[in-house]
Amino acid sequence: MPEGAAIDTPAAASGPPGAPPGTRAAVLVVFFGHALLFASWTAHIPQVKSHLGLTDARLGLALFGAPIGSLAAMLLTGRLLVRFGSRRMVQATLLGYCLTGVGVGLATTQLELFGALAVWGVFQGSLDVSMNTQAIIVERALGRPVMSGFHGAWSTGGFAGAGLGALAVARGLSLGGQLVILGLVAALVAGAASTQMLPDPPPPTAPRLEAPDRRRPFGVLRNPVVLVLGAVALACMLCEGAAADWSAVYLHDSLRTTPAVAGLGYAAFSAAMVALRLTGDRLLVRVARRTLLPALAAGATVGFAAALVVRTPLAGLLGFACLGVGVALVVPSAMSAAGRLPGVHAGTAVAAVSAIGWIGFVGGPPLIGHLAQAISLPTTLALLPVLTAVIAVAIRTTRAFGSTDAAAGP
Repeated sequence: MPEGAAIDTPAAASGPPGAPPGTRAAVLVVFFGHALLFASWTAHIPQVKSHLGLTDARLGLALFGAPIGSLAAMLLTGRLLVRFGSRRMVQATLLGYCLTGVGVGLATTQLELFGALAVWGVFQGSLDVSMNTQAIIVERALGRPVMSGFHGAWSTGGFAGAGLGALAVARGLSLGGQLVILGLVAALVAGAASTQMLPDPPPPTAPRLEAPDRRRPFGVLRNPVVLVLGAVALACMLCEGAAADWSAVYLHDSLRTTPAVAGLGYAAFSAAMVALRLTGDRLLVRVARRTLLPALAAGATVGFAAALVVRTPLAGLLGFACLGVGVALVVPSAMSAAGRLPGVHAGTAVAAVSAIGWIGFVGGPPLIGHLAQAISLPTTLALLPVLTAVIAVAIRTTRAFGSTDAAAGP
């Protein structure tokens, strides 16, 4: 069976497992720990703002440190993965991620907070690319879809981290103390689990495609399939960022709900996303990506557009839930497809797709804010069903998400 077909077809599920026991669990633990550690600090943001005497604008600038650090690290990590392999990179970046987070809790000025978040973001982004590359190796070894479950573990870790952070705030535990405790636990547990990870397979045997990646870390961006996967990831993560930052504002200001109900908008989105990610691998065994993903994205298009027309709180909550269902499997599938490109190192392709996607997550919410100020928030949010429709068409009409000869063109 040609490479790439094994994880897209139901027949692959019957193949013999190619990874030793504990390998999949090791990757799940790292995904969970990655999200838990970062999410745990978000509950402390109001206290950090007050302690440092920051305005909303100055806090916003400081918070840009993490995404800037992550984005800067991602493509460079792709080059390091070619040299050192994903298992060693996961171990190195995991240790750095657990150690450098403590600096965020020690910051005493806006500049220190920005710098600490930027350094933490470097390891966060590097670990993200490294663990996704290892996940692709495990998926290929097992011969069946497992990427959705890994991202489901990440989403679950985010919920757990936010809850632990809120509990720490309620008990009066400082941010620095919390990050020391959770960092040590994550380093010990996830570090021990990482010893069960698989070594990288031999590099691709297509020198004419691989050589540019060695000479120029950005050379992979010339691959049209990488650009398609990155563009789809960007659209998806823009929807995620919009739901995270603007769902409560829309429900409260535009639909006149109470603050408690408004807070349920992102909860509905996240719960739907987690539920589908935790069941997505089983769905992908039965239904091809190029059939399932466009159908889910089309459902999000109809559901969210209808919610914007109906304009009731219940319709709004259901609309955000539909949006979560529609985009839940897109990024995991884009990562999996990037790792199957012949002649391109999996880490290099994953790094490029991740970096492009991050642009949507970081830049999307501010873009929506500026457009909402110029027109209105409900009108601006109509951009989201347009994006899910584009996602559906792109996945269905290109070969990037399912073809075994994807490298030939989109």
